[in-house]
Amino acid sequence: MSNVKYKHKFNVFDMYDSTVRGLRAFPFMILNRIKVRVNHDLIERLMLATTEVNGCEVCSYAHTKMALQQGFSQEEIDAFLSGSNAYVKESEANAILFAQHYADSKARPDKQAYVFLQETYGKKEAIMMVKTIQIMMMANLHGLPLSALLARLKGKPYENSTVLYELDMLILEPIVFVLGLIDATIRSILRRPFIRFEKSPNG
Repeated sequence: MSNVKYKHKFNVFDMYDSTVRGLRAFPFMILNRIKVRVNHDLIERLMLATTEVNGCEVCSYAHTKMALQQGFSQEEIDAFLSGSNAYVKESEANAILFAQHYADSKARPDKQAYVFLQETYGKKEAIMMVKTIQIMMMANLHGLPLSALLARLKGKPYENSTVLYELDMLILEPIVFVLGLIDATIRSILRRPFIRFEKSPNG
């Protein structure tokens, strides 16, 4: 029995919410390639930081390859995926911390943390950073049950998972994606808020 386990265990409603937010974020990612507001290296670091918090093995493998192709060293990638701040640039530290906070809060960050992100980098840049994190959250939540199932097939099941949970989440993924795409389109047309904050003690 392996001691590997989910850092965060999500349910299908979490997956749906992350899918809606991630799909809404994709157009921003495309626009950022046309007019760069957040440089591509920082985008990759935000994704690595988010993945480290969520512990998605499938995403870690994919983004290791992408980061290497982008010119990152293996040492820097390993540092980000282990939660080390050894390669975090001072100018990017607040953005990396926000990515970790967003993932650790299960996509319900503290509003003041987002305000600080805006004050540090600018409103449009902060929005792009959040969109980047949301895309990675979507990938993580879809990748986590697959990571667990692949580990199970190798004889190293996650200690806080079951084969029923893994299969249920994977079977529901296509349905979640289709419904999420419809919901994301409607929310974008209606200009619904793209970020949900943690509730304050006073509600």
